[in-house]
Amino acid sequence: MGHAKLDGKGAVVTGAGGGIGRALAERLVAEGAQVVVNDLNAEAVEATAAEIGAYAVPGDCSSADGVRDLVAAATEHLDGIGVSLDVYCANAGIDRTQPDSLQASDEDWAVMLETNVMSHVRAARVLAPMWAERAESGGEGGRFVVTASAAGLLTMIGAAPYSVTKHAAVGFAEWLSITYGGRGVAVQAICPQGVQTAMLEQAGPLKDLLSHDEALTPAQVAETWVASLDEDRFLVLPHPEVKDYYAARAADTDRWLSGMRRLQSKVDAL
Repeated sequence: MGHAKLDGKGAVVTGAGGGIGRALAERLVAEGAQVVVNDLNAEAVEATAAEIGAYAVPGDCSSADGVRDLVAAATEHLDGIGVSLDVYCANAGIDRTQPDSLQASDEDWAVMLETNVMSHVRAARVLAPMWAERAESGGEGGRFVVTASAAGLLTMIGAAPYSVTKHAAVGFAEWLSITYGGRGVAVQAICPQGVQTAMLEQAGPLKDLLSHDEALTPAQVAETWVASLDEDRFLVLPHPEVKDYYAARAADTDRWLSGMRRLQSKVDAL
């Protein structure tokens, strides 16, 4: 038997062609869920589906049409096997950071906002009211899980668009929890630091900084999320050190900023 909050549930995981998304999908399957996987990379997500026993729906989960198509296709598939859509892991995310991220183009900002923020908003528009209505009628609600980042709590050195969009992702998840958490919709935000994915490998001089508290495997991130379900915590922190950093930032923001500037100087030296 899998975890009681996942066993027998229907789930969607976006960005599941690799990395954290694939690990979440694989763990959901292991916990007894029926899983629909999505990714813009059709070949990668179809490979994930074949290898872990999931159902692939390739496509763009960031656009309004793409979200509607994904939810419709997932619902049709899950209904066909006798389960409802209960869990949505909004995991897809991108980073177009360049050496001087202040000069990132408007296009890069727009694409990152669409994927890292609006994909969550558009999915929640469809799912949260549906789950709340289901709960009000005496049924089960749903679970909306955002893969954000410790950058959404602490900021990421040298990565303006990524930091801003991940802050927005956490902010939207907080709003969603406040607004729908009492109406049958559980909301969580997963906020890891360095994870052994392609994004970390492409981080250049930031790789060592992100790996300072150990670069976890995607499977370890998925494990932390499943463990968090026992207490239904909103913030899922695969790197427990982030809790202390986050508290220090709130307690004395100026001191925290001073420390971050020292880190920035070290990165500049590289």
